[in-house]
Amino acid sequence: MKHMAAKQSKKGREATLALGALGVVFGDIGTSPLYAMKACFSGHHAIALNPANVLGVLSLIIWSLLIVICLKYVTFVMAADNEGEGGIFALYELVSPEGQRRSVSFMLFAAMIGGALLYGDGVITPAISVLSAIEGLDVATTAAHQYTPHIACAILLALFAIQSSGTDKIGRLFGPVMLVWFTVIGISGLFSAVGTPEVLQAFRPYYAVRFFAENGLAGCMVLGAVVLCVTGGEALFADMGHFGRRPITLAWYCVALPSLLLNYLGQGAMLIRNPHSILNPFFSLFPKFMTLPMVVLATVAAIIASQAIISGAFSLTAQAVHLGFVPRIRIMQTSEDNPGQVFVRSVNWIMAVLCILLVVLFRESENLAGAYGIAITGTMVITTYLFWFYLRRIRNCPWIVSIVLTCFFALFDLGFFIVNFTKLAGGGWFPLLLAGLIAYGMFVWIWGRARVRERLRERGLEVSDLETEIEKYMLAKVPGEAVFLSASEFVPHAFLQHLRNNRVVHEKLVFLRVNTSSEPFLDLRKRISLKNIDKNIYWMTVNYGFMEKPNLSLILVQTWNQLGLSSTDSYFYIGRMQLRFNKENKKDVLKRKLFILLSSVSEDPLDYLRIPADKVISIGTAVRV
Repeated sequence: MKHMAAKQSKKGREATLALGALGVVFGDIGTSPLYAMKACFSGHHAIALNPANVLGVLSLIIWSLLIVICLKYVTFVMAADNEGEGGIFALYELVSPEGQRRSVSFMLFAAMIGGALLYGDGVITPAISVLSAIEGLDVATTAAHQYTPHIACAILLALFAIQSSGTDKIGRLFGPVMLVWFTVIGISGLFSAVGTPEVLQAFRPYYAVRFFAENGLAGCMVLGAVVLCVTGGEALFADMGHFGRRPITLAWYCVALPSLLLNYLGQGAMLIRNPHSILNPFFSLFPKFMTLPMVVLATVAAIIASQAIISGAFSLTAQAVHLGFVPRIRIMQTSEDNPGQVFVRSVNWIMAVLCILLVVLFRESENLAGAYGIAITGTMVITTYLFWFYLRRIRNCPWIVSIVLTCFFALFDLGFFIVNFTKLAGGGWFPLLLAGLIAYGMFVWIWGRARVRERLRERGLEVSDLETEIEKYMLAKVPGEAVFLSASEFVPHAFLQHLRNNRVVHEKLVFLRVNTSSEPFLDLRKRISLKNIDKNIYWMTVNYGFMEKPNLSLILVQTWNQLGLSSTDSYFYIGRMQLRFNKENKKDVLKRKLFILLSSVSEDPLDYLRIPADKVISIGTAVRV
């Protein structure tokens, strides 16, 4: 009976998580029917509207969903999780060789570019989703058209304002709404498709092949609009840590995929029967009296659509901080049960400002469609590149299997990516510029930290030479206990300065280093590593996963008795690097200045490590860069 109850409880939790996933993970891909079909026949790469082309575009959309989302992401890429965590940085950490994760390499460069591109997409997705929904008002009245950007900006501001509530609460709020959304769009598409059953022929790949054969280069260009139907795929992978693979898979196959296929078929049927409905094929599926209610529902769904990429950006930032790709910034845990659910205030409001700026600049979703797609398709290409290493290094797949599978996915990804480059002049420059700036900032941060480590290593002391150094400088031992924080495997510079200047050593010493593991979450048994260097001198390493928030106060309380230390008599000595710009060095001036600027916005290590401020003594270490 207990086993049955536990099994039912597990199923109930999975169902709850699947519902929450609908409200967070599938918002982006779930609202693509608002603009994807319309963009194929009236956007930047518009193709002639006739029954043959409608079937061809439908076939491309259907097989893109089946191959890119179902096969690539849900079946294969989401299986390449790092202890339940997804996203391009988690995948990089999983497949990169031990000891080379921070060294400059093409794989590191690709991961940084992929992550930066996802931020670019994260800025465009909320803007285009909300604008598309508000533009549905034009079907009922043109009076609201001039106010569309203002309404969209107000909605976006409200959306970013509630992010601090946490993904779990937002998912519980948005999940039922998205369930209604998918149900309504599926039923409306079904009723329309029944009236023109020939649209079912679009399931035959023959119509996609014929479409390219008949339209040539113009047909290939339509891929720039077709890709809009799969732009939520990368968000599925990035948000996996919020809900887990199984709930996301259940929500996709049971709700999202059937509804999307039915709605696209319904839009295709409507366009065959009434070509004038291209003005807004989605809202044309509904009778006039339902237009305003559907605009309201679509607006809510579009708001939710933005949630997938916003949550993904938070997870990505948390991974980047713990992996050392960006400066330490404050990360809030929003769920006690699920450590993967985080909120990053600074990223949230930067994205909010950029989203509103996009709405003001582009004003219409059709204009934004020109900027949409290039960032996410670039990330898709890089995910496929890293997936190759997963197949070879983690799964040990044979060469032939790895080549066939990777090339098959790359065929779609590169096709979408290359075609989207034609959108550069139409707005595609914006996400690329933003991604380029972010990626350059990551590169400078990694480069700068490596230079600082080199400088410190030159002045560093091996642990094996510690006893000799103490004998050389120590004049007396003083009562008390001292904990010196170390950023490397060398003796902390704070201790060396303390010893050489004050000529005293505490009765008990602990050198403490915080290490970030390649795993997202660590077993508590792996948390602490303790080594006795000499009598009453210890080297402690505290290990955290790259998705965990350090808490040294808690750790030290647990180990104090083991070390024979008193928490009331112990003080922490922390070295604070004071970076100084080296004017004599004429090389890499911009990089060095930017690194110093990034260092200045880094979170205080006391807050990051959760060390009580009244127990801390800071010792400055000047480093010229």
